[in-house]
Amino acid sequence: MRCVIARFPFDLLKTEVQEAMKGIKPEPVTGESVLIGRRHYPVKQVGEIITRQDRRDFTAGEVTRALSSLGFVCRPAAALTPPAGLTPLETASALLGNPAGA
Repeated sequence: MRCVIARFPFDLLKTEVQEAMKGIKPEPVTGESVLIGRRHYPVKQVGEIITRQDRRDFTAGEVTRALSSLGFVCRPAAALTPPAGLTPLETASALLGNPAGA
């Protein structure tokens, strides 16, 4: 699929992005994130790897739109912040998207 990131056109395939991220350790997520395989990566980290550009050259929104259109699940930073006052089991369950006890 053709997409534009930082004014440069890229032809990206979902399998190519997955292959590029194999063996890459995710950095701590502080902003928007994308789920690739079973790992959450910051979208800026993924954008840097797939475009080979400096992170300052593109926005998280550009990469998020491109990855979403490829079929990846993207989340805002707030989605990874667990609600306060939960037990460790409930916190882990909430981060995985399945509330404990439901």
